[in-house]
Amino acid sequence: MRIGVLTGGGDCPGLNAVIRAVARRSWSRGHEVVGVREGWLGMVEGLFQPLGPDQISGILPRGGTIVGTSRTNPYKLERGTERVREHFEELDALVAIGGEDTLGVAARLYADFEAKVVGVPKTIDNDLAGTDYTFGFDTAVAVCTEAIDRLHTTAESHNRVMVVEVMGRHAGWIAVTSGIAGGADVILIPERPVDIAEVCSDIQRRHARGKLFSIVVVSEGCELPGAEDKGEVDQFGHKLLAKRGVGEALGEEIERITGFETRVTVLGHTQRGGSPTPRDRVLATRFGLKAADLVDEGAFGQMAALRGDEVIAVSLAEATAELKTVPDEWYEVGRAFFG
Repeated sequence: MRIGVLTGGGDCPGLNAVIRAVARRSWSRGHEVVGVREGWLGMVEGLFQPLGPDQISGILPRGGTIVGTSRTNPYKLERGTERVREHFEELDALVAIGGEDTLGVAARLYADFEAKVVGVPKTIDNDLAGTDYTFGFDTAVAVCTEAIDRLHTTAESHNRVMVVEVMGRHAGWIAVTSGIAGGADVILIPERPVDIAEVCSDIQRRHARGKLFSIVVVSEGCELPGAEDKGEVDQFGHKLLAKRGVGEALGEEIERITGFETRVTVLGHTQRGGSPTPRDRVLATRFGLKAADLVDEGAFGQMAALRGDEVIAVSLAEATAELKTVPDEWYEVGRAFFG
């Protein structure tokens, strides 16, 4: 059997651990493994590369992806799906590693012509339905929590408000989890409307009781009242974020209303770069082994998923049907410590 492996969407700590696990288990069963370059673009263009022992040696702790990635949607390209279908003829199966968009394409290809594809859930945002956790999330939260810890000391030394902008376009899992872990004084997520007056009131209440510094964690996808929407979208229909991020705009408003000196830190791509945490390495490895098992069983149209402590299979259609957003009870854990 010739098995392809692709990684799509944003890079993420743990991708190489999945590739390694798929390859090692597949080789043990006598199968050949090839890398599909640049995500779904590789299936459109037929960009295949060998994946042998030399290629996967030492990649377990490495960040990024050795086969490259892109945010390509073949359904938006001329003859895109037709060319993908042609290149499926060169493979006996495909393991697609990605988030909502990458696996959404996989689910649609399986529905359209029963493409022999299985999925592995990857997103630092942890917003993919069907699995309790996605790999990459733990690493992103660890990076953000360390940054918040470091900002606490400089905020307290200078009596400043520190605004920390973290990733999370549609779901605030990184913000709420790292905010709770880092002891943030205000947490803002896309699931809840931003009330700047309330944010400033929380900060002023802290100052009134002698706490002359504050940490505000905000998801990049939060919309401030009156923010301009240019209506630009990517290939998957997602609204493009403004170059001037929400953190900067929020920081200016906090300083204007409260008069407190405010500084903004945008963590950006540091959250999804670098080496994965031990938890992400283990989860990614378990997902990769499960994906290889699904291929061997011919269980296509399925995705590896974590439920409790067990790695199971769920349908790609179920996994991509809706986003997993932060529920109110999670937000209220952080809200208990605001102000």
